[in-house]
Amino acid sequence: MAIEAVIWDFGGVFTTSPFEAFRRFEARRGLPADFIRAVNATDPDTNAWALFERSEIDAAGFDAMFLEESTRLGHPLAGAEVLPLLSGDIRPRVVAALQTCKAHFKVGCITNNVVTGHGTGMAGSAEKAAAVAEIIGAFEVVLESSKVGVRKPDPRIYLMMCEALKVAPGSCVYLDDLGVNCKPAAALGMTAIKVSTEAQALEDLAAATGLAF
Repeated sequence: MAIEAVIWDFGGVFTTSPFEAFRRFEARRGLPADFIRAVNATDPDTNAWALFERSEIDAAGFDAMFLEESTRLGHPLAGAEVLPLLSGDIRPRVVAALQTCKAHFKVGCITNNVVTGHGTGMAGSAEKAAAVAEIIGAFEVVLESSKVGVRKPDPRIYLMMCEALKVAPGSCVYLDDLGVNCKPAAALGMTAIKVSTEAQALEDLAAATGLAF
């Protein structure tokens, strides 16, 4: 089936991965490597992170619940200390690739986010929020977990995007920096690209779309 749409994750694709910021924070605080990810991976559908991304708790609730969860894993850490780490640096080459794709295909964004910081990208400053808003404005459809109440990897959010763009899953390319989020996209028939590096992502996207980036 010919490609009709390119669907993008936001954080870790258009911006550097928050995991990098997590690791720097953990090193500064003397926490085990990837401790924050371990907290987020424990009870992944019902933990503080999941509830916050679906807007089932607010920032204060996340702060307290994350502290409880991290304490159970041996290292007390308040959720409020984690939230400022979510906003990465924008990758201009990926933004340019979006514009190239937009000239040939429908484009949409599915992002798991929370109500913190400034805007969709959870930016730490108004200046960065403005830059993120410019990127977000290029998409025909944007689905934010905090607004629609469904988060990846729930297959429903991918199908919601397909319905909104009026495309079949098999005609879509999907990019995400998390393998767990790529799996349901692939299971639905999308061409899933796991973003490890900027260069790798653009190379794989070129192969999938026939475009040059």
